[in-house]
Amino acid sequence: MNFMRGSFFIFIILFYLSCSNKKTVNLENLPIELLTEELSIKPSEFLYNINLDSFDYVTQKIKWGQSFSDILSRNGVSNQTIYNATNAAKEIFNLKRIKKGNNYTLFFKKGTKQLSYFVYESSKYNFLICELHPNVSFKKVDKKITYLERQISGTISSSLYVSFADNGYPIDLVNLMVDVFAWQIDFFRINPGDSYNIIYTEEIIDNEVVGIKNIKAARLSHDNKPYFAFAYDQGLGNDFFDEEGKSLRKTFLRAPLNFYRISSKYQKKRFHPVLKRYKDHLGTDYAAPRGTPILTVADGKITEASYGRNNGYFVKVKHNNIFTTQYLHMSKFAKGIKPGKHVKQGEVIGYVGSTGLATGPHVCFRFWRNGKQVDPYKQNDLPEGDPVLPNHRNAFNYIKEKYLNLIIADSS
Repeated sequence: MNFMRGSFFIFIILFYLSCSNKKTVNLENLPIELLTEELSIKPSEFLYNINLDSFDYVTQKIKWGQSFSDILSRNGVSNQTIYNATNAAKEIFNLKRIKKGNNYTLFFKKGTKQLSYFVYESSKYNFLICELHPNVSFKKVDKKITYLERQISGTISSSLYVSFADNGYPIDLVNLMVDVFAWQIDFFRINPGDSYNIIYTEEIIDNEVVGIKNIKAARLSHDNKPYFAFAYDQGLGNDFFDEEGKSLRKTFLRAPLNFYRISSKYQKKRFHPVLKRYKDHLGTDYAAPRGTPILTVADGKITEASYGRNNGYFVKVKHNNIFTTQYLHMSKFAKGIKPGKHVKQGEVIGYVGSTGLATGPHVCFRFWRNGKQVDPYKQNDLPEGDPVLPNHRNAFNYIKEKYLNLIIADSS
């Protein structure tokens, strides 16, 4: 309709030109009604790249037990079309993973009950769009992400988490900070008066912050000593280095999970919540949602992948002649995990569960040194990661100086 009106407007102008001996047309001579109508036409609106001039739409949330086929059939879509749409989705998305609470939008041909599109918000980063009429198709569309570098700072009164919550800072940054300084600082012993300064990158979609991409640089002052971290990739993946170019990472990951909280530390004579008696707890418990991927903390060879009455499903990895690690209470093993398999640092070996003697979903991480179980957080002589290589020194120094000036200036 807008196109037709626009074409008619152009036709009128051409008509005036053809009927006039003048080479130009004074728009003031055109009917005022025509000009007013044309100038009042609003541009078309789009939702999920669909032109709303032709469609009515309704947005709702997935209910418990509701499925893709249920939604379509309740809106008059034939079984054959549902079958075709389901087949079209197989290579793109598992429709069984549609989650309760996620939004979906139905587009009907304007003024009718004919369902033409089904759109599902599969994540904050993308959506699925299923065309139902006139043709059947299924595709995933990535949302446009923009990135904004931000800087925050604060002083700690009780914990890093509380400081972030009080200041309204992204809580996701707490876990990232713990990962960055995991081997330098014991976050269970943060003192009042410790401070931080962080430069990080926000992910923004539709003018809303949806996540944190990464930390670019950070300073954490603990016991009046500043600790620095600068992100740099020297061809081995993004890593963090101090102001001298030394790696902040050890050859062992600090924890077997990406996001976690320690629910029970390595300790002698802990009161066991299931056995109801005091017993040595020679591991570290990391609480996490069921199904969270469990990672091996270093390269090694799997020596056991089994089930025990107390340990539940567990995996044991021998890293060398000195170090061995074990991961207990898994819900299940990762695909292909079995004795004899060689694994790389950070490789998924199983998923968080509560099998064996466990009161809730977590992984109990055990660490052996020369055949004796020890507290991994007290092993201060573990091999360090690679420092900044000589051929990357100039590039790293440029990055370091750029961010060092910012986090020092803001903290002074």
